[in-house]
This record gives sequence, C-alpha cells and structure tokens, in this order.
Amino acid sequence: MSLRSRAAGAALALAVPFALAAVPADATPVPDPDPLVWTDLTPTYTATADYQYEPFAVTDGYARAATCDRSGQGGAGYHYVKDAGLGSLDPAEPAGLLYETDADGRRALAGVEWIVRAGGAGTPPTLFGQSFQGPTAVPGVKEPVYTLRAWIWKDNPSGLFAPWNPTVTCP
Repeated sequence: MSLRSRAAGAALALAVPFALAAVPADATPVPDPDPLVWTDLTPTYTATADYQYEPFAVTDGYARAATCDRSGQGGAGYHYVKDAGLGSLDPAEPAGLLYETDADGRRALAGVEWIVRAGGAGTPPTLFGQSFQGPTAVPGVKEPVYTLRAWIWKDNPSGLFAPWNPTVTCP
C-alpha cells in the first residue's frame, strides 16, 4: 500500500471514535465506565489503523498465533503478539492485535490487547480506569500474563473492555 493509503488509514482512525460514539436510538448500549474513554483511545486507533491490512501487522513485528481463541462467553479471535510491546501500558503501543476471519476468508482486525507478564503474585495493572484480567494464558506468549482487551474495531455487545466478544467467531 502507498503512503497515501496509510495516511487515509490514519484519517479514518481519527474519525472512528466519533462514529462509534453514535448509537442508534433503539440500541441498548453497554455503558462505558468513563464517557471520555473514546478520546483516551484515539492514540490506539491512530497507532493500529494500518493493521486493518493484516500484512502490515506481520511486517511491523506482530507474530500470528495459529489457533483462534474462544470460550463459552465468546471469542477473542487470532492473537498477533509483538514481543517488544509486552509490558506496555501506552495506549499507542498495544502488545496484541485481535483478528477474526471475515466472510471473504481474510483476517479482519477486531480489537487490541495490552499484555503484561504476571511475574508472581502482583496486583493487576490498570489502564483507562480498567483492571487487567488474569493471570491467564495468551496464544504466542509462554508465561502467564495479565491482559486488557479493547474492542475498538468491532462492536462488542458485552462492552468495550470485555474479555470476550460474543460476535467474534472461530472458523
């Protein structure tokens, strides 16, 4: 893709938080803990917009997991983990990307994930006023970790920061 395409992706990333904030009148949204969270997530949208084209994620150092992660509460999809991002609490540097397979058989970006090594009996970190889940296992990461998922590229009826998305399916 050209530089112009990447610039268009960045412009889209800036517009998405405002578009997602508009909810149809007949919908019953799950309230976010802080209405300003969409503004707080703007750096995340900007940093991950290019990864809607999955090969850019791989080129930038995100390693694909071969299995699709699913539970009785929904799916998380395919984890793509960047080792250099493990431990980051920077909104613009999530260590993980969450993809699902779309109707055309391609990988579609659904969410992002911050991943912090559990390393003992520590207290889970917080980000955006949300406590991380865990300790748990993440495909592609060898040790137990704390995670925080944000479903910024695909709506999640369970909530923006819910650990599982019932609309994410595994093939």
